[in-house]
Amino acid sequence: MANQQRAPQQSATDSGQRSSILGALEEAHREWQGTPYILGGSGINGVDCSSFTQIIFRDYLGKTLPRNTRAQLQEGNSVRRNQIQPGDLIFFRTGRDLLHVGIAMENGRFLHASVSSGVMISRLDQNYWASRYLATRRLF
Repeated sequence: MANQQRAPQQSATDSGQRSSILGALEEAHREWQGTPYILGGSGINGVDCSSFTQIIFRDYLGKTLPRNTRAQLQEGNSVRRNQIQPGDLIFFRTGRDLLHVGIAMENGRFLHASVSSGVMISRLDQNYWASRYLATRRLF
């Protein structure tokens, strides 16, 4: 009985936190949308994927992340692909030695700094991303 009583409180807390994270990510998207991808860039005039996630986590979500993708891949806890939640870091292998990172939103969407289109929202089920999925890490 005690577990049944605690579960709804946990779900409400989780739901509230996810909603808060999602709101922050939507605000970040509005403010950063279209910012061009520049390798090594770290600002509104140009940003790369790992700098973008570092900035969004710091400025919108209140968490510190390392600067590079490989170091970010070591943060938090591993999450199964079918359990991704808003705020999770999603990693892709885009080349033999190249990694890409974005931030999960909801309904299979993720926010990232794309090489081709700058800061944007993409979908995990798009062939390009689905075939390159590597891992998900949860920091919250």
